[in-house]
Amino acid sequence: MSNLNKSYPKVSIITVCFNSAKTIKDTIQSVASQDYPDIEHIIVDGGSTDGTVEIISNASSVNHFVSEPDKGIYDAMNKGILMAEGDIIGILNADDFYARTDAISLMASAFSSSQVDACYADLVYVTAINTDKIKRYWKSCEFESNLFLKGWMPAHPTFFVRRSVYKQYGLFNLDYRIAADVEMLFRLLEVKRINTVYLPKTIIKMRLGGTTNKSLKNIQKQNQEVLMILDAYYDRVSRIHFFVSKILNRCQQFLSRPPSL
Repeated sequence: MSNLNKSYPKVSIITVCFNSAKTIKDTIQSVASQDYPDIEHIIVDGGSTDGTVEIISNASSVNHFVSEPDKGIYDAMNKGILMAEGDIIGILNADDFYARTDAISLMASAFSSSQVDACYADLVYVTAINTDKIKRYWKSCEFESNLFLKGWMPAHPTFFVRRSVYKQYGLFNLDYRIAADVEMLFRLLEVKRINTVYLPKTIIKMRLGGTTNKSLKNIQKQNQEVLMILDAYYDRVSRIHFFVSKILNRCQQFLSRPPSL
């Protein structure tokens, strides 16, 4: 395990789901198999009817669980954040799972300095049938001002942040249906300038077919919302620069592969 403070700050992992019976077991097991000693796993379900609730109910490693209608994925995430008791909060979607058993230990080690507000890393997209088959490698980088203008953002499922940051700067903005994660990361990194650490490790496997990428319509809607976020902050946003940079970055993600997992 990585060198950590002896106090081992509690880490809350929030999973939101809806009719996720096919994948939720993998998500739960990946959290349960982590070597970190103090994890709180919270699952917020949107009122599933496909057996998801029964699977979660039988999982002894899940600390808190609620199943009720919500206003969408980001509303569910907000519920989970408000339920969390951990010093550090991470979000793991129901289609995702940790790529290594020391993922949370690695992320928590970044918070050994009280100056660090958040930490993020890399992830890989895998096929739904064969989760060993990598289709895309989302490699991030150290944050620099104005990176969001290039269509950049850190992989949200790898983003761990102190609970106090949410208390100070707010939760997900539900005005954004698809890009509330982008707005949150933009608000924290670019606007509020919280102190972040980038860990160049692949810690999450994400199945293809998430909400944003499941259709061209959703991709277009997300880009529209992201540009709205940028327009509200910058005097001028170059659409050409944004889309060219984003396309080149995504092409690189499909062509490159992580050195190891």
